[in-house]
Amino acid sequence: MKLDVLAAGELYIDLVMSGFDRLPEPGQECFARDFRREPGGGAVITALGLAKLGAQVGIAGAVGAEDGGWLLDRISRGGVDISAVRSVDGEFTGTTLSVSDGSDRTLFTYAGANGKARDAIAGCTLQARHLHWAAPPDPEILARFRERGMSISLDIGFAHADARCLAALPLADLFFPNEVEAERLTGEKEPEAMLRALARAGARCVVVKLGPRGAAMLDDGRLLCAQPPSVTAVDTTGAGDCFNAGFLHAWLRSEPPAACLKLGNFCGALSTRALGGIAGFPAPEEIAWHLK
Repeated sequence: MKLDVLAAGELYIDLVMSGFDRLPEPGQECFARDFRREPGGGAVITALGLAKLGAQVGIAGAVGAEDGGWLLDRISRGGVDISAVRSVDGEFTGTTLSVSDGSDRTLFTYAGANGKARDAIAGCTLQARHLHWAAPPDPEILARFRERGMSISLDIGFAHADARCLAALPLADLFFPNEVEAERLTGEKEPEAMLRALARAGARCVVVKLGPRGAAMLDDGRLLCAQPPSVTAVDTTGAGDCFNAGFLHAWLRSEPPAACLKLGNFCGALSTRALGGIAGFPAPEEIAWHLK
């Protein structure tokens, strides 16, 4: 069976804590009022969001053989094909501690088995219409997937917003940086200037995620901006990855750019209603009611 989307990248267990009265100084302790253990990592959250929207999705990456069973079970129960995920002996699954206050979050991460993610992705034989890449950019592997006829989207994260990312842009159909990443790549401060600089670098289509201000993109050279719906945010973990899922769902159905931005903003904003990257993601009937 040919999938709609193959998500490739780093797989994490997210430990999300919120409700702190304050953050501790060195040597002090503070207690969270809320805690969740959730599937994490950009590839995982975007894959689960697309599956909730009805897409046929698979994922490629790596988990630790000792503790990866919980994560694989959660991903599989979310409707995502896990046959291309590799279990790594002698290593723990990547884990992120997210300390969230509703407006933003601080992340402490252990990469763990993700050190073997590249090998797992390179060996993946799943067939799909589209590849969503959420890992350090790798032009060699991306070129292989493009040769297999897949369209490609990139969301590489702040740590990898560098010259290697710029070199990979011509291989992608869509690039999903947030505002901080786009500024780091271009040196520009304003969304339109960021978008035009990335277009000059070879990107076919760039969508800059602007957090509570929504998102912006160029549509045939014209700046297109869209605001998200108003929500009371509980945790922003994974909101950008949920935006990706909504945008991709509309884009793969050949919806116009404004509709892609609208669905991306809606999915990203509503995902902040609950702790964890995917728990607040809207159900298809909720999307249909709000966007009709």
